[in-house]
Amino acid sequence: MSDTESLFEGAGDLFQEPEDYYQPPPSAHFAAYERKDKSKTPSSIQLRLVGSSPLWGHLLWNAGIFTADYLDAHSGELVEGKDVLELGAAAALPSLIAGYNGARTVIATDYPDADLIGNIQHNVDEALSNMTTSKERVHVEGYIWGNDYEPLLQKIRDGAENKDKKFDLIILSDLVFNHSEHHKLLKTSKDLLSRDGKCLVVFSPHRPWLLQDDLQFFETAKEYNLKPEKIDMVVWRPMFPDEDESTAEVRSRVYSFFLTHDDTSETNN
Repeated sequence: MSDTESLFEGAGDLFQEPEDYYQPPPSAHFAAYERKDKSKTPSSIQLRLVGSSPLWGHLLWNAGIFTADYLDAHSGELVEGKDVLELGAAAALPSLIAGYNGARTVIATDYPDADLIGNIQHNVDEALSNMTTSKERVHVEGYIWGNDYEPLLQKIRDGAENKDKKFDLIILSDLVFNHSEHHKLLKTSKDLLSRDGKCLVVFSPHRPWLLQDDLQFFETAKEYNLKPEKIDMVVWRPMFPDEDESTAEVRSRVYSFFLTHDDTSETNN
């Protein structure tokens, strides 16, 4: 009898997977967003979230809710008649709010994963189904930060008097945790932002021990002649309350900043 036979004798079918080995992927689920300003319609938005995602698109994050609240509260200044780009949109709540608030054009982008992009399109189709004008202005695109800008710019330049037009508002909601992508995010934001435009950057420190790395995003922004301006820091219920209680206060924070072109810095350079 060979060593191999001896090793496996009596082991049964060692390489037979258990019946429950292959589990189906989690199903899509839903979350409702309630608008704080009840004078706005619709007052509630139902969002479909993918069942799971390595890109974290399966949750409605505090940063996304804060961003939506902020856009509703400052729609006259930031949204109405503006061209808006959302990077890393996930369920695209801020993009929908921009569409509801009369943006000229909205482009909701995320990594070109079929499930993510299909889910964003579903949310746009459902949320704006009774608002033909808004629906025509909200576009969904798969986009990798730093790649060719033309497919995005073409959508706001068609019909525009200014053929060099760029975005008035760029939304970055809960993206700064991706430290290796800071430079791509900032270069993309700088190159696509109009001279008097604003980037709205909102995030929570989901990994408290890396908070300084998160905040480094705003120092690195200065290398791209983008000037950071802190808007607020609020404390909400943390996304994962059952995690380490000692870090709950930090994880509860929602930071918000604007980035704008630093004309002084560019002149000096």
